Amino acid sequence: MRVRAFTQHDLAALTELTIDTFRPFYEDSFRPLMGEAVFAVQHGNWRDDYRKQVAQLHVPEQHTYVAIAEAEGAIAGYVAWSVAPAHKKGEITILAVSTRHRRHHVGTALCEHAFEQMRALGAEVVEIGTGGDQFHAPARALYEALGCTVLPLTVYFRQL
Repeated sequence: MRVRAFTQHDLAALTELTIDTFRPFYEDSFRPLMGEAVFAVQHGNWRDDYRKQVAQLHVPEQHTYVAIAEAEGAIAGYVAWSVAPAHKKGEITILAVSTRHRRHHVGTALCEHAFEQMRALGAEVVEIGTGGDQFHAPARALYEALGCTVLPLTVYFRQL
């Protein structure tokens, strides 16, 4: 596996990887749990939202970056992060690993790469957010294995 910098040529593949990675959360977890009304308002256009978001993840002049992991001639995953140098803080925005490459330390390598880059840009602290549901359990395990401390947070939704 090799970790490399993002190029604009990667955009379509990263967008599809993001949609493939998070489809089970939106369609199989969030939608049935919250119901159609809440789903429609909160995440009804999640695919289009990702198409817009992924296109804006790598803008170095705005201190936002993307790195790609390649394995076996394919994109195995990617990590997006931002840095606020004045606050000495970094944030992992998205971590996505292809189904085929999960459990092969791709997420670990990507996070450690992003941490190294953040340190080089002056960050002393990193924030990584994820869900508390079953879909996000592997992400929580990864972040805890990387030495991150969990901050319990509860979010409620209700149809009006």
